[in-house]
Amino acid sequence: MLVAVISLKGSPGVTTFSLALAARWPAPARTVLVEADPSGGDIATRFSLASSPGLLSLAAAARRSTDAGLLWQHAQALPGGLPVVSSPPDADRARAALLALTSTSPASTDVLRSTANGPDTVVIADCGRVDHGSAAMGIVREADVLVLLTRAHADDLAHLARRLPTVGRWTPRPVLLLVGDGYSTAEVNRELGVPPLGRVPHDEHGAAVLCGRPPRLRWGRSGPSHSALGRFAHKVATVLAAKPVAPAPPSGPTRADQEPASVLQAIPGVPNGAVSTTGLRRAPSPLAVHPADEERDPRGGAAS
Repeated sequence: MLVAVISLKGSPGVTTFSLALAARWPAPARTVLVEADPSGGDIATRFSLASSPGLLSLAAAARRSTDAGLLWQHAQALPGGLPVVSSPPDADRARAALLALTSTSPASTDVLRSTANGPDTVVIADCGRVDHGSAAMGIVREADVLVLLTRAHADDLAHLARRLPTVGRWTPRPVLLLVGDGYSTAEVNRELGVPPLGRVPHDEHGAAVLCGRPPRLRWGRSGPSHSALGRFAHKVATVLAAKPVAPAPPSGPTRADQEPASVLQAIPGVPNGAVSTTGLRRAPSPLAVHPADEERDPRGGAAS
């Protein structure tokens, strides 16, 4: 399975959530995270990884081979063991590498696709903020699942409403997640006609670990498996993994003629916020983690 994680506006924490999603994907799947953000990567800097192997070396190797094992050869392991193909922080170099992977014959996106087609294998692609001209669009259009993160304020939703019909044609299964405070999931559903899968919880400690801020030894005690962010990511991953994924349609002009795919419903056991009778209101809680899991934080949101 190939999962692309994106935003359309701002920086709602795509890289942090991509790390959590990859780290908490349910067994027995093997998961690898590919940092495919054309604006440049953050993971190598966060975790003091070597500059190579990574996206640059993968792009160079892909000119000669599209072997399914190639992606793993250019990954480095994070403290918790998650394999990551990191991108250089320089935007020009990152964009050049992505263009080589998505535009050059015979490589195209076959390296990611061939890996994602392997048994019990999941490739999570952190594609950052995308638009039609993004160097990551080749990966987005090849993805089996598209996870779209957005903040839930009026300006973000107004921007999103205009682009949702187009985004719905990019992949077979688009999924919407809210980040931060703002309108509730029920209100977003009412205004956009799209039910969000949930709201990413505010979790400073869990996000800090995924940003590489605390000492690495704290990854086990405060990392994804023990944090509110990690538990939420696990719920999302479980929902995505449980649904059979149809083969991705071939890219090209014909995809724009297809009907937009339906966005997944809310996570089982997670209540939606009720719409107020006096108009729109702020969401009173994250609405993303079951009350039995943790005490709710009224702020909501995730680190960038």
